[in-house]
Amino acid sequence: MHGLNKYAAAVIVWAAALPLAHAGTLETVQGQGVLRCGVTTGFAGFSAPDAKGHWTGLDVDMCRAVAAAALGDADKVEIVPLNAQQRFTALQSGEVDLLSRNTSVTQSRDTSLGVIHAAVNFYDGQGFMVPKSLGITSAKDLNGATVCMQTGTSNEQNMADWARAHQVQYKPVVIEQFNEVVNAFAANRCDVFTTDASGLASIRVAKMADPDQYVILPEIISKEPLGPFVRQGDDAWLNIVAWSFQAMTGAEELGVTSANVDEQLRSPNPHVQRLLGVTGNAGKNMGLDEQWAYRIIKQVGNYGESFERNVGMGSPLQIRRGLNALWTDGGLMYPLPIH
Repeated sequence: MHGLNKYAAAVIVWAAALPLAHAGTLETVQGQGVLRCGVTTGFAGFSAPDAKGHWTGLDVDMCRAVAAAALGDADKVEIVPLNAQQRFTALQSGEVDLLSRNTSVTQSRDTSLGVIHAAVNFYDGQGFMVPKSLGITSAKDLNGATVCMQTGTSNEQNMADWARAHQVQYKPVVIEQFNEVVNAFAANRCDVFTTDASGLASIRVAKMADPDQYVILPEIISKEPLGPFVRQGDDAWLNIVAWSFQAMTGAEELGVTSANVDEQLRSPNPHVQRLLGVTGNAGKNMGLDEQWAYRIIKQVGNYGESFERNVGMGSPLQIRRGLNALWTDGGLMYPLPIH
């Protein structure tokens, strides 16, 4: 009996030592009545403000989906713009509740920073953009080039690894602020801009004075699975963020859209019924009501809708679905079952 008491006391001491800041994010968010979401400082198609200061983009839609699930209203989001150096510190410290900032999922980020990814909402890869005037058609022709990139990202290591493997010599021009990297490239301070291919498409359309004077080379030199991150140690919040995204892809797979979701409440399909909370306990299992996914789809849309309006062929970026298509269309988006 004495030994059991010692064990129980040890458990209590251990539990008391757990970081309290990492627990209860849902309660914190509901208590403050708004989701504080960290995004980029401005990245067309993913997270950028319009002339009126209204933020839109694929990553902003991730923020809005979680707010719809947890707070009942997709508009209850406080956007917190962060650069690459600030992003993880802001999440670790509790300045933001969710990081949805075109951030690559890597082993070191998931295991050494006290954060963990909740989903992959865009499969990307690092590429190169050059002025057409250089006459370069392949990255293998970049020997001797000056290359602009942002510090604090995975781009530096990827570039170094690729150049070494292909025996390409280059001069790095590494700049801390993303917009300054863009400006340096536009001012011809470097021959090449390297970052995620989606970023290059965004920069070319939104930042270059004459987009037709720039070309994105065909080579992709890395895997960049981008997605939202949360703090480690709060599995309840991790579940909410992860399954908010699964609800969006699942809705697309089932043909449930923002336009037909009310009609779909009467669907005889058991998968649709569970998704929309007509049957099952998916919401209760996460500490939410059963309309959590219905609200995401009604207020934000399914993944296909979000992709198309923000970065797809219906947007200025005109990025094809490719790897980001549903698995049924040859892509990597494979919605997990809600039941």
